[in-house]
Amino acid sequence: MCRWLAYSGNPIALEVLLYRSDHSLIDQSLRSRMGQTTTNGDGFGVGWYPHADGIPARYRSVNPAWNDRNLRDLARAVTSPLFLAHVRASTGTPVQETNCHPFRHGRWLFVHNGAIRDFPKVRRDLLLAVAPGLFSSIEGATDSEVMFYLALTFGLEHDPVLAFERMAWLVEDTGRRHGIAEPLNMTVCVTDGEQIIAARYSSEGASRSLFHSTSMRALHALYPDDPRFVVVGNDAFMVLSEPLIDLPGAWEEVPDSSALVARGGVIEARPFVPQAPF
Repeated sequence: MCRWLAYSGNPIALEVLLYRSDHSLIDQSLRSRMGQTTTNGDGFGVGWYPHADGIPARYRSVNPAWNDRNLRDLARAVTSPLFLAHVRASTGTPVQETNCHPFRHGRWLFVHNGAIRDFPKVRRDLLLAVAPGLFSSIEGATDSEVMFYLALTFGLEHDPVLAFERMAWLVEDTGRRHGIAEPLNMTVCVTDGEQIIAARYSSEGASRSLFHSTSMRALHALYPDDPRFVVVGNDAFMVLSEPLIDLPGAWEEVPDSSALVARGGVIEARPFVPQAPF
């Protein structure tokens, strides 16, 4: 499938997240330990917020992340207090730039790991549920992008968790009407540059892996000589497919059927329950 991470905290160089850890996202693109596929080489993307207007920048490529020299140069040069990054393993849609995450609409960035099962069977029905004013913004062919635009249709900009719950309900309802027993498996993440929202859910109750960082303040106390915790600050937060480092106390698994909202050092956890959008 895919691997992704989201970071907020003190401004840091992108290379800290992509390269400078034992199990960095670049390492996961080659040697994922918890993914459905070991290699995630069908393109990648990163997004960040460089300007006061709140519109995110992106760099996406169909190259394998481990083999992109431009990404290494960019990662040294770009510093931001918030990043969203993704390495892709296609579930059947073409390897092309418009299918690489993160997807963007206005100030929002979105990534997904997992799949809508038998997506070709339900693709038309799901696309027809996207709001007419959003439909023309869909550029690629992935189930992930359709999920994002369904969430936008169902109020992502006002209540992201509720919008995800409505999207999940529609995907499951549509899938089951087409005879698909377990239509949806997902970990998803969205950000507007000020907050990070993530959810872990699957129809069969066996979702893809997802973790979040524990209190950075507590980690400072546990590991006072570790410079990695100093640079990110006490309010830093990460949510990610796999831990970047093997360090006791640094990570907690996100429970299945749950969502997280992180903003300004405050993390809210809540159940994730699909519900009808109408």
